[in-house]
Amino acid sequence: MTDTSAFEKKVSSQGYDIIVRRDLPPLEGLDDHAHDYDVWGLITKGEFRITMNGETRSYREGDEFQLDAACPHSESAGEDGVSLVIGRRTR
Repeated sequence: MTDTSAFEKKVSSQGYDIIVRRDLPPLEGLDDHAHDYDVWGLITKGEFRITMNGETRSYREGDEFQLDAACPHSESAGEDGVSLVIGRRTR
């Protein structure tokens, strides 16, 4: 599992003031939606898939991803589930 302390410091220094830890079981996810905050995430275990504009991208342990507020997307865990740390920044 990836150490999250450096990630948390990095996102906090950029104004991401809420840090959330999430664990999703295999293949669980959310259909199209958007957030009213920016997201900066770090995968700590497993695989996380994000689909935007008809294109799906997979992120694995150690990968980071960012989503702007109001960006429509869907998301799901991989076949073995996923654990991630997410920073949130309200605009």
